[in-house]
Amino acid sequence: MVFQPSTEPSVFHATLRDQFETFLDEHRCALHDSLNGLTEEQARRSLVTSKTTLLGLVKHATFVEKVWFDEGTTCRSRAEIGIPDSPDESFDLHDDDTVASVQHAYRQACAASRRATAELTLDDLLLGNRRGPLPLRWVYLHTLRELAQHCGHADILREQVLGGTTSRG
Repeated sequence: MVFQPSTEPSVFHATLRDQFETFLDEHRCALHDSLNGLTEEQARRSLVTSKTTLLGLVKHATFVEKVWFDEGTTCRSRAEIGIPDSPDESFDLHDDDTVASVQHAYRQACAASRRATAELTLDDLLLGNRRGPLPLRWVYLHTLRELAQHCGHADILREQVLGGTTSRG
């Protein structure tokens, strides 16, 4: 995934929406790239008592994109979208989940999220969330907060898997 770093001078004075989208894409890219250079075993390695693995984090992030930007904008049910009913289930790995397939699904979900919000303003309401109507501004902030948290988890897990190095080759 490619993104414009949030530290680029052009971002400092960009519109609020452009800044949100830059930060979102920066974190999307970091989470996606946390799987780069890992073996399938390393990506699936369980290092904590929860279901959290590096591969599971990226799979969960795909779920997050679809909840907030597909369910949220289209009002389709999770069953119609083809995603689990609960966030916890979104970490479940199946035999056909590979680094390549999970990264591909995540790239597709992120691209779909961008398309779904392209014509919306930050004040437009997303009507499909279980909490009720939410402004896009709040959804962007919530998603950014969640992605930042998961990027931190991924950094720690990757360091553990690689034995102290975090290079994303």
